[in-house]
Amino acid sequence: MNFYRTTRLMLSGAAFFSLASSAFALDGTDLLKKINAAYAAQGGTIAAENIDIDGTTVTLKNVTVKPTGGESLPIGEITLSGVEEDEDGGYYIEEAAFPDINKTQDGVTVTAQELTLGGISVPATAGGDSLDTMMLYETAHTGPLKVVKDGTEVFSLLQTDMNLTLREDESGFDFDGAFKSMKADLSKAEDPQSKDAIEKLALQHVQGDITMKGAWELAPGTIDISEFAFDFTNIGKLNLGFKISGYTMAFMKSMQDAMKESEANPNKEQSQQALGLAMLGLMQQLSFEAAQVRFEDASITKRALDYAGSQQNMSGKQMADSLKAMTPIMLAQLNIPELQNAVSAAVNTFLDDPKSLTVKAAPEKPVPFPTIVGAAMGAPNTLPQVLGVKVSAND
Repeated sequence: MNFYRTTRLMLSGAAFFSLASSAFALDGTDLLKKINAAYAAQGGTIAAENIDIDGTTVTLKNVTVKPTGGESLPIGEITLSGVEEDEDGGYYIEEAAFPDINKTQDGVTVTAQELTLGGISVPATAGGDSLDTMMLYETAHTGPLKVVKDGTEVFSLLQTDMNLTLREDESGFDFDGAFKSMKADLSKAEDPQSKDAIEKLALQHVQGDITMKGAWELAPGTIDISEFAFDFTNIGKLNLGFKISGYTMAFMKSMQDAMKESEANPNKEQSQQALGLAMLGLMQQLSFEAAQVRFEDASITKRALDYAGSQQNMSGKQMADSLKAMTPIMLAQLNIPELQNAVSAAVNTFLDDPKSLTVKAAPEKPVPFPTIVGAAMGAPNTLPQVLGVKVSAND
């Protein structure tokens, strides 16, 4: 009697846990539907022939991605691991792993490995103008990437990493990224003139990194790119930065809506005109706050002067002296005497001893984009003063 009672209890328990497991099982179709709803904002759809679920792992089989107005692109199998459904119906994906790339066309083979996204938040309801309606990721990574042409490796990249960090108060994001150990082989250039320039400038084998850092403050829509640097061995480091405000969630949604309306209009000429007018209207919401371009020389300037001089039958020093003499003459036509003197002084200093050259624009207060456009069209010589432009060298 006790045996049968125990057996019934065990079977009842097994049935309960089976039902509980089914009740909390992931819905792969719902997950893909919500990913598509969020991805639609970027103008595309994702399809999968089959969806397999094993615990918290969802595998999308034979995936294709179709950009709006374009053809479907085969992706293959995507594995989503550590998938959890939120209380509000959204999802969190610990990692999405994509298949390696190995494509050959017209004698060029492109390969890429270790393609992943990490910490993906899929919203329950997409398409709004609030943070919880956006699909976000915390990390993006690719491993080795190579481009081989006719058996010769012409480009390679060791790895890329992107990070997006939401601030604790959810007031904005901080982000950074790096493209590490880029290599390009320019020695196989076929055009004689290009080949000669590459050899004289010692650019047969280019190697370096690209890094970036920035932040987006949501309420005022302030995007601050503090670093976007191209740093190449024996060439130099070019760092770009800018800061604008007005790029809010509402602005971004309006821009996406305008693009969707344009794509839906069968009259392409009319749709392009309407999109252009819409973008002009949206640009009025943006303001310019700052910008900077800085170049730190690593020997390319001297080689460039020597090469340019050789084309004019003069030495590199003579070419530098010629540029110093021509700079104020060319700037005089712009009728900006204050900036003209600063630029001439900076160019002279840099050419005499190439270390760094910096151009900054930092107005006292944000300048609306329409004001910049108006100045550029009506009185271009006032732009440097409107934007607070300053030029310096070797600082």
